[in-house]
Amino acid sequence: MKWTVASLAALLLTGPSYAEDAMHILTPDWEYVADRVMGGVSTGQIAAMGDGARAATRLTGTISLDNNGGFVQMAFDLREDGGVVDASAYTGVAITVRGNGEAYDLRLRTDQLTRPWQSFRTDFTAPAEWTTLRVPFDAFQSHKTDATFDPARLRRIGVLAIGRVFEAEVSVAEIALY
Repeated sequence: MKWTVASLAALLLTGPSYAEDAMHILTPDWEYVADRVMGGVSTGQIAAMGDGARAATRLTGTISLDNNGGFVQMAFDLREDGGVVDASAYTGVAITVRGNGEAYDLRLRTDQLTRPWQSFRTDFTAPAEWTTLRVPFDAFQSHKTDATFDPARLRRIGVLAIGRVFEAEVSVAEIALY
């Protein structure tokens, strides 16, 4: 069953009881952000794509460290108003990806974070074939914050190509809470 971001948020906020292994598929409205917002020169884009039966969103780009830059990302808010979703009934994030074999970051943001460089993050490798990765919440590490990740305060999810010079190509076909 597919949920819209709004309907998922409504369900999560009402606190229903689900089986522990239940997955709730998100339908993200991905947005593209690059280091250019802070003076960097990395370039990229996101685009909808399909390869027959599977639709996906693909992030591509050239990552440059010039001008203190170094990232391109696709990210989405869990609620249209930027508010939080209580994901404490879930274990983590499941993401179906493929790419060029490079390492990427999966990042979560909560309303605990006040600066754009703060996040809860982990990395993954985007294999050449579609693969579903299940990333438990406890795999995410605090970055530039003393806050401890609280899934009851989840606000935003992002996929980033970051931190080194390379060509990014990563596609996400599905993302869910599990």
